[in-house]
Amino acid sequence: MSRTVHRPARLVVAPLLLVALAGCATPVAVPAAPYAADPVCAQVVLALPDALAGMPRLDTSSQATTAWGERTAPVVLRCGVEPPGPTTDPCVDADDGTVQVDWVAVAGPEDEDGAAPWTFVTYGRDPAVEVRVPAEVTANRSTSFLLDLGPAVSLVEQTRSCL
Repeated sequence: MSRTVHRPARLVVAPLLLVALAGCATPVAVPAAPYAADPVCAQVVLALPDALAGMPRLDTSSQATTAWGERTAPVVLRCGVEPPGPTTDPCVDADDGTVQVDWVAVAGPEDEDGAAPWTFVTYGRDPAVEVRVPAEVTANRSTSFLLDLGPAVSLVEQTRSCL
């Protein structure tokens, strides 16, 4: 009568489990926008790029949100925010020749190095899409990556334009 030894199987399973768990990272905590359940937001998020200006896409904690970059200072997109009304804040026309999206741009306070966080909210689209760019990102790169978001964001119908 032979006896089967199961120890090697346990030794193989344990390292595989550790490798699987090592790949699980905590999602970036992002509060859902008030209108995140709008069906068009699901279409927007599904159409977003996997990388944004070389920054990898990160998992987030809420519906209709996406983040890219470093977990400590990610670029965060939320679909379903309240559309902005008339404003004196600058409106940026992000037009790559194929897709055009208007964004209201608001700079936050500058840090000691002169970098400032930026918040961009689509203008003339309901639900609106918000992109928050931390100062750590604006210090090292342009926000021209808004052009890369255009194809996904343009899935929300445009009803008004910046003047």
